[in-house]
Parts: sequence; structure tokens; C-alpha cells
Amino acid sequence: MTEYSAKSISVLEGLEAVRKRPGMYIGSTDVRGLHHLVWEVVDNAVDEHLAGACNRISVTILRDGGVEVTDDGRGIPVGQHAKEKMPAVEVVMTKLHAGGKFDQQAYAVSGGLHGVGVSVVNALSIRTQVEIKREGHVHAIQFKQGKRTKKLEVIGDTTKTGSLIRFWPDPEVFDTTEFDPATIMTRLKETALLNPGLRIDFADQRPKTQGGGTTETFRYADGLADFVLDLLDGKPPLLSAPIMVSRAEEFEGRPMACDVAVTWLEQGHSERIRSYVNIIRTPDGGAHEEGFRKALTRTLNSWGSDQSRLFVQKGPQSVTGDDLKEGMVAVVSVKMPDPQFEGQTKGRLGSAVMRTFVERCVNDALGEWLERNSGDGRRIITKALVAAKARQAAKAARDLTRRKGILDSTSAGLPGKLADCSSRNPEDSELYIVEGDSAGGSSKQGRDRDRQAILPLRGKVLNVYKAQLRRILANEEITNLIKAIGTGVEPEFDISNLRYHKIILMADADVDGGHITTLLLTFFYRLMPDLIDKGHVYLAQPPLYQLRSKKQVEYAMSDRERDQLLRKVFKVDPKNVGGGVHVDRFKGLGEMNPEHLWETTMDPARRTLLRVTIEDAANAERIFGLLMGNSAADRRGWIEENAQYAENLDV
Repeated sequence: MTEYSAKSISVLEGLEAVRKRPGMYIGSTDVRGLHHLVWEVVDNAVDEHLAGACNRISVTILRDGGVEVTDDGRGIPVGQHAKEKMPAVEVVMTKLHAGGKFDQQAYAVSGGLHGVGVSVVNALSIRTQVEIKREGHVHAIQFKQGKRTKKLEVIGDTTKTGSLIRFWPDPEVFDTTEFDPATIMTRLKETALLNPGLRIDFADQRPKTQGGGTTETFRYADGLADFVLDLLDGKPPLLSAPIMVSRAEEFEGRPMACDVAVTWLEQGHSERIRSYVNIIRTPDGGAHEEGFRKALTRTLNSWGSDQSRLFVQKGPQSVTGDDLKEGMVAVVSVKMPDPQFEGQTKGRLGSAVMRTFVERCVNDALGEWLERNSGDGRRIITKALVAAKARQAAKAARDLTRRKGILDSTSAGLPGKLADCSSRNPEDSELYIVEGDSAGGSSKQGRDRDRQAILPLRGKVLNVYKAQLRRILANEEITNLIKAIGTGVEPEFDISNLRYHKIILMADADVDGGHITTLLLTFFYRLMPDLIDKGHVYLAQPPLYQLRSKKQVEYAMSDRERDQLLRKVFKVDPKNVGGGVHVDRFKGLGEMNPEHLWETTMDPARRTLLRVTIEDAANAERIFGLLMGNSAADRRGWIEENAQYAENLDV
């Protein structure tokens, strides 16, 4: 193990700009930026694991809303830094580009990129506490908004090593300082899956009334094999076991490693790839994904042509790379020194050398696997041939959406129920998908006709979770939706034909409305995932209550908000409403008059929209698959676990 001491810490510049422009360092100041603080501290602990010095990490949401991250690594160095004339830990916490990751001596590979992580966390926190177990002592130091408030001191003795960092995000910087345990647990689970043998403990010390009380331990023995099977969400795989690729070698003068696990869903359509560089998620892909895709397509094409003449035939039925990857689920994890990313948030890998390395590794390993597993290989080829035929059916559906002129609202092929907008600019146009003709009537009258289109759906749309593509495309409500949006569906999806840049799902705030929303999210996730990934799908937030008096009208989204308005605005007791205050509960969107619907739910200046993420849609599909899928045992287990929360049952 290489030496990690005060000499390992090098300094590039100071910390002055972070609080002025936090978005440059953590991406945003919303809930995503807030959780990015946790990722930065956890990534530093994972770097200790990658260096062979850490086996256990703990992440805790504290009772007062702060976060504590501990590890059993070597501990941040506490010796005096020769150049900065202060303890090395203070340099790490207060200097923007300071750390042990610039010369590959303390860390051969690391998730931390520029040495800005923990210093940015410190700068954007109202309070930060650091405790270090090292050299037989426990050392402590404290900060406020990036500035030291308490000098480094010894507070105890120990025979252990490790680091502890507690921080409380600054409410003056962030839109919210409330951490979501589900978001943190998802990230920690991924980290444990990528690091076989690493134990990560999570605890939320907040009261259950505040969403706390959760504890979880993540530890996996088989790494990426476990990861790719977890991504299947219990759906049957096409292969008997995932294809595994694992190579580590010197490549073009640098130590490189490539680990891949890949399988296919038996009935899946869309492709799912998770990629990582030095354990850091790269949601926008990059060179390592490109190398993987190219090698997969080339090797399967070559092997498939030897197995079937149909596989290489020319014309519309020929198999493409997209056909080969339909239903594919893969994890690509690479490691290298000094990776080149696009932006501090490390969304996309730009290192071209990794593309070549991954391509070579996957070519060799996949070719060897196909020779040993010809039966599974033929299953992949057969699935690709079926996908090619389905692609032609999807192309026919896309062709139905073509217009005579650019966004000409009078073109043939658009559904008759669609009340289109007059704008010809997709960036300014919105499509409201509403529940039923009654709500459709109110929304058509209340909308902005220049920019807002309305498509009412009749009842609950088809459950696309288990349906074949041909049956899906034969459903009238689904085809109306596809025609209105204009992009077609996977694998012939073309986002350049998108007619509206905001697609807004507007359903009643009741059980049926939630069911319809889940069906629609499953539809988009299965057949138009890029719409969600590019941020085009939203959920409208219609109010549940109208509160009015002679002088004032307010709307409430929940029972809690209703009671707060009654107390603070109308000055009445929620349990005994009087004084000329009337509280009306909306039973559905159809009962709201056009004026109320406009001012509460459709007016861009006053409405609230929730943007749907890929994680949101994946969760919706997973729950829907659990409740509507083939596994009765899993469904019964979920019902037994959650029956205690059921209310107002009609029995």
C-alpha cells in the first residue's frame, strides 16, 4: 500500500467562488445538488476502499437534518502541510483543489476528480465537523461555511483508523435541506454492488413522522453479476446467467480495468445500461459505453451471421445494432487514472483511450463466451430477429404521425379528440393528457389555446407491462397518444418529431387517478424512455381543496396544507371551521370550472409541475409489475407488508 501522509496533499487554488456560484460545482441548488454533497463525501470513502484501505462505510441522516459519513480507512492526514503552514486536513477542507488524487501516488484510481468534493461540501454547509482516527489519536476540527471555527485538536486515543465527516447544508444556499432516504439508499446500494465485499450501513435517525426510522445494510459478494440481476426487477432473464467480462492490464502505459455484466430480458423491449468510471455513475455515457456497444454489435453480428442466413439478409427485415440490444440490461464499470470527464458532475467520460480498451476487452471475452454458450447465443440471435420484425410494426405506427406540413394542425392522422394548440413551435407547446371527457371539456375551455393542447383519454389505458407490441399498437387510446406526441415508439422512436416539449399528465388526485398515472408512466418508460430522460414528461398538481371567504380564495394540495391555511390565513380552527369560511373538496378535475382549473393547475405563472425522472418511471413500472405481474408470491408478500397502511377499504 502506498504512503498517504501530509506530503500527499497538493494545492492548486482557493475556495472563494464556491458559495457565489454553487451550481458550477454541484450542478444545482435544488434537491439534486443537495444530495450531491452526500455523494462527494461517500466517494472519498469509496476511494479509500479502492486503495485497499477501507472495508466499511456508514451514512447516517441525523435527527436534526445533518448527514454523517464514516469510514474505516486510513484517516485524512493531520500533519502540518509544508506549503500551507496548516494541518493537512484543514487544507483538504478549505482549499478548492487540494487532495491526494492529482499524482496517483496516494490513489492509483479515484472517484474524486478535481479535489473539489469535500471542500465544496464544507463551503456550502452552515456547519461541518471532522473527526479523524489516526496515529493512535482521535483528532477533531470544525468549520462554518468553509471557514475554520475550531482548531485541530486531539480529543481522545484509539487503536483504530478512519474518518468521520458531519455536515449541515446551508439553507441560504439550497432550495431545500431535507434529504430523501430512498435517494440515498439507491445510490449506496449501487456503490455496494460495484464494490464486492464492501459493507455500507445506512440509518435515518429522524422520527418516523418525518419519514425517518429506516436502517439498511448493503453488502454483495458477486458484484456486477448481482447488480445486473437486480436491474431485472424480478423479470425472467433470457440467458441462464449474465455474461461477465473482467480484464485489468496495462494499456498504452496506464493501468486500466474493465468489468461488464450483461444479460437480456426474456420479454423486454427497452435497453438499460448503467455505466461507471472509478465507481462514479456516468448517466450520459461516454467513451466506455461507446466501446461496449460497438464491440457487442460487431461480435454478435459476426457470430449471428454464422448461425442464421436470415440474420444478414438485406432490406427492411435486416437486423440492426438496436435490434441486438433490445431488452438488454448491462452494467459497465471501468477504472483508470486521471479520467477526463465533461464537467465537474462527471456525467460523461471523454477519455478516448477507454473506448479502445473496452472494445478490445468485450470483443475477446464475448467471442469466447459465445463459443462456450452457443445455446444462450442462439437465444440472443432469435430475440434480435423478432425485434427486427417488431421494428417494422413500430415504423408503421410512426408513419401514421407524419404531417402534410410542419406541425400543420389540420394534417390527417391526428386523433379526433385532440384539441391542438395554434403554436407551430414545439418548444412553446404543451400537451395535457387528461382523464375522461369531463375533465377534457373543462381543460379545453380553460387552457391557453395558443400554447396548450388537450388530449382526453377514455378510461384506463392499456397495461403495456406485459402486452406485445402489436397488441399495444392496436389499442385506440394508445395509438391516439402516439399520434399526438409524434415521435413513434421504440425501437423507431425519433425525438426530432416531438410536437410538444412539455407532456403533462393531469389525473384526479384519487386512487383511480393514481392508477391511470402509473399506467401512463409505464407506457412512457417502456416505449418512449427518451422523453422522460430528456425531461419532457411532467405531472400536474391539481389542488384537493378550495378555501374561500368573502375577501380571499386559497387552494390546498393536501389535508395538512388545508389546515395550515385555515390557521394562518383564515385565522380559524381546522376542527371547527366557521366565521364565513367555506372549505370545498374537489372530487375530480371534471368538477372544477374552467377558471379554477386554469388558475390552479394550467397557468404557467401559478401552477406547480413535477418533472418525471427515469428513476420515478422505473419505480412506477416496478410497483406495477409487482401488483399486476405473474408472481403471486411477491404480490402477496407486498400486500401483507403494507396492509397496515390501508385506509377506507370498501368491504
